[in-house]
Amino acid sequence: MTEQLRDIGERLATMRDIAGISVEEMAERLDITPEQYTAYEMGENDFSFSMLFNCASILGVDVQDLISGETPRLSTCSVVRKGKGYSIKREDAYDYKHLAYTFRNKKAEPFLVTVEPSDDAAEMHEHDGQEFNYILSGKIAFYIGDVSYILNKGDSVYFDASIPHAEKALDDTAKFIAVVLK
Repeated sequence: MTEQLRDIGERLATMRDIAGISVEEMAERLDITPEQYTAYEMGENDFSFSMLFNCASILGVDVQDLISGETPRLSTCSVVRKGKGYSIKREDAYDYKHLAYTFRNKKAEPFLVTVEPSDDAAEMHEHDGQEFNYILSGKIAFYIGDVSYILNKGDSVYFDASIPHAEKALDDTAKFIAVVLK
């Protein structure tokens, strides 16, 4: 368990309590068991972006509230300099940098995603909304449902994010911009 996972789990538990939602109801809405959900709140399970996005949607908060505990304050403009952004490290293969973490009431969640090659199978995730991914570098196997595509620098994909999907870097580290639309 990392400190970031523990902190996110604590914020999730607090916000769920404030919203008056039971562990059982939250688990049911996320389509997981109460035991699996409790493991997230305890910081024992790594959060996928889909899990964080779905929890934030249920709780009616910005995903950044769960990730950092800070409510975005800006409503006119948010600038993120090169190499910056709020970092969300998942597993060893994924690193997300939130590119609009200070902007309040976003209609989309933009991320710079870095994916390292791995021998592990791609783990499928789903969440409400739609998603757009634009490949900046590398080669990525993109899976949606039972279909897969090989995407290279300059390729993009726009899809219904409620369909299980995953990305896997092939050969070298890959980077892409992911924009999740609520």
